[in-house]
Amino acid sequence: MGVLMLVRHGQASFGADDYDVLSSRGVRQSRRAAEILAGYGVTPTTLIHGGMRRQRETAEQMLNGAPAWELPIDVDERWREVDHLAVINAYPALTDADRALLEPGSTDARAFHELYTKATSRWASGLYDSDYPESFAAFIARVRDGIGRAGRAAGERRTAVVVTSGGPIAAACAMLTAVGEEPRKLAAAWARFNAVIVNASVTRVVVGSSGARLMTFNEHAALERELVTYR
Repeated sequence: MGVLMLVRHGQASFGADDYDVLSSRGVRQSRRAAEILAGYGVTPTTLIHGGMRRQRETAEQMLNGAPAWELPIDVDERWREVDHLAVINAYPALTDADRALLEPGSTDARAFHELYTKATSRWASGLYDSDYPESFAAFIARVRDGIGRAGRAAGERRTAVVVTSGGPIAAACAMLTAVGEEPRKLAAAWARFNAVIVNASVTRVVVGSSGARLMTFNEHAALERELVTYR
């Protein structure tokens, strides 16, 4: 049986010109997450990250936090985050005030979260798939493929660390719980998981002959209080 450790990237740079860059806190979170895992005796045999900058930087900082982890980094685009800008821009009730929330420098996190929740709820409903470059069903399918690939990379009695984002982690958790494949239930489960995932938290999935099973979700108790963030 192999183990996948799904790590959410460190805090990104909300409100900056380029969101897809780790903040200074995100760097500390990433290093600390690796220190904690190494302290528990975790020695990954594979380190994978999605194709986004914040995911790559998190993986790189994790290697700085656990120098004994001497292994190459593999890139797998299946673990990219949902294109939230495409999802939000397809929301038909978008106002000028909403569009302003998408501009670099906007720091109204509460209003942005409300807009994101409404827009992703429409996207995940599956009723308007032609409005999006990637439907919710296609997103779920690529994460499922990512789990399979990472599981094969981990292999028997091996551990793969996968650095990704909240959306793919929530998709994995929704698929691996007992909600079934009914789109409405899957979307509701995805939204609930996605709302509470902490930066640099760890979600564990075991992969064996009977398939993948969710073992733990959103582990972050060992992170210091100042390092617990959600974006």
